[in-house]
Amino acid sequence: MGNDTASEIQYFARAMKAPRIGEAATRLAGQARDAGWTHEEYLAAVLSREVSAREASGAELRIRAAGFPARKSLEEFTFDHQPGLKRDTIAHLGTGVFLTEAKNVVLLGPPGTGKTHLAIGLGIKAAHAGHRVLFATATQWVARLQAAHRADRLPGELERLRRYGLIIVDEVGYIPFEQDAANLFFQLVSSRYEHASLILTSNLPFARWGDVFGDQVVAAAMIDRIVHHAEVITLKGASYRLKNTGINTTSLTNTQNPAE
Repeated sequence: MGNDTASEIQYFARAMKAPRIGEAATRLAGQARDAGWTHEEYLAAVLSREVSAREASGAELRIRAAGFPARKSLEEFTFDHQPGLKRDTIAHLGTGVFLTEAKNVVLLGPPGTGKTHLAIGLGIKAAHAGHRVLFATATQWVARLQAAHRADRLPGELERLRRYGLIIVDEVGYIPFEQDAANLFFQLVSSRYEHASLILTSNLPFARWGDVFGDQVVAAAMIDRIVHHAEVITLKGASYRLKNTGINTTSLTNTQNPAE
């Protein structure tokens, strides 16, 4: 590649605000000549580098904006600690098909069994697939909705949240809600029903969600909308965080099947 041509490519790349095209064009030029690539093959290779770089950059921005408390990938999940959990199920969810179908994922089980790890891992996969993601605990979501309600902008806030392909609600059931808070949470669930996906984690079986939301009718209506199009996964066992400590939290939690 001549100096004049290289300079022109660099100029055009800057003008297009795609500097990586200039870098890839220079880097691949020798390889293209040696391998006898056609003009079309060389152009496709250069453009593919730009697209890959943009996708990686966009995914990183979406991951940072999601508000994850930590970065945990599905590949890092210790399946040996959950022998009853099917790897194929998690791998299928990791493809993001459930997001395109506006389905939900519910992860139930005692504390420390990997619910949040899986939720974050699925959220990161979703971000890489081009979906906008938001993560918060149930109490944080309620606080956000309460602030919008007080400012008389709840409908707008719910509409804005519907633009996110995935919302993750962590720790449903750790702290009971007052009636007003439960109603706001119900509106969040209802606004996304058959429109966009939710991932929820909870340490409680569905039968005890009425205690959390202070109203069995509201809880039943909420569960109905959540599980209508959902993959419900039950995690079992003692806390992975307390492994080898001799402390067993399962005796402190409800032994009833969380999916009941």
